[in-house]
Amino acid sequence: MDPHNTNTEAKMLLSHAKTLRLHTGNLVSRSRLKKKCPGSPSEELQDCIQATLSDWFSARKPTSKDFTDTLDCSIPQPTDAITPEEREELKVSAKLFLCEAVQSSIRDAVDMACQLLAVSQLDSVIIAPPGPLEGDSLLLAHLQPAWEELEALVRSQKIAAIGTSDLDKDLLEQLYNWAQVKPSSDQVNLASCCVMPPDLTAFAKEFDIQLLTHNDPKELMSAATFQEAVKGGLQDLQDQDVNDWRLEWVLRYSIIVKSRGIIKAKGYLVSARKASH
Repeated sequence: MDPHNTNTEAKMLLSHAKTLRLHTGNLVSRSRLKKKCPGSPSEELQDCIQATLSDWFSARKPTSKDFTDTLDCSIPQPTDAITPEEREELKVSAKLFLCEAVQSSIRDAVDMACQLLAVSQLDSVIIAPPGPLEGDSLLLAHLQPAWEELEALVRSQKIAAIGTSDLDKDLLEQLYNWAQVKPSSDQVNLASCCVMPPDLTAFAKEFDIQLLTHNDPKELMSAATFQEAVKGGLQDLQDQDVNDWRLEWVLRYSIIVKSRGIIKAKGYLVSARKASH
């Protein structure tokens, strides 16, 4: 394909689209990304977005009929779908990073994950809600809308268990007492504390909440880094081609073989939208 023509098509597709949906496919089996060992979750995500966009555009010849409101950039692989025979042997977990406080994002992300992985239910979803504004502290009121959406998905059997991340003992206790569907886990960032706080450990033990660790940054990806990743994947785009694009949410999933504890698959789903003027 003529590279210059590809770049023109990329600009046209981006200018027509209002939403961008991206699925990296299984990173465990994607050779191009497997060779690199990213230094952080943010770098891994940036590499994934660039590689997926680049592969998607080079693998297909976009035509004018592709100029739609929603640009669906995914590299489908036969290994992504889980067969009914193997479902019992696998645990499907996800962490959902909300970049904007839009409650419908949670349902969209869970629906997209279930559809792509060919499952009716995710075994667990941990939520990383958007942080409060600079200078504000995180309050229960910030968490409640997202938690209510998760509870609705548990009731409709789309999710089996729900968890949270980076809550101290006081906030976790407030959430536990208020919530109808109780948190089953709380992820703690080891960068902020090398040892689990004793009060958090005691509360979690009393109420059977699993404490997990993670190394995700407070902001998984800034708008500027996302725009750089899009430019890196599509090449020859100008700043003005990507400046209006904002991340809505990122869902990172992993599929683990229960009996052996090995990761069979992991990947990212990404949703971005063009800001309206």
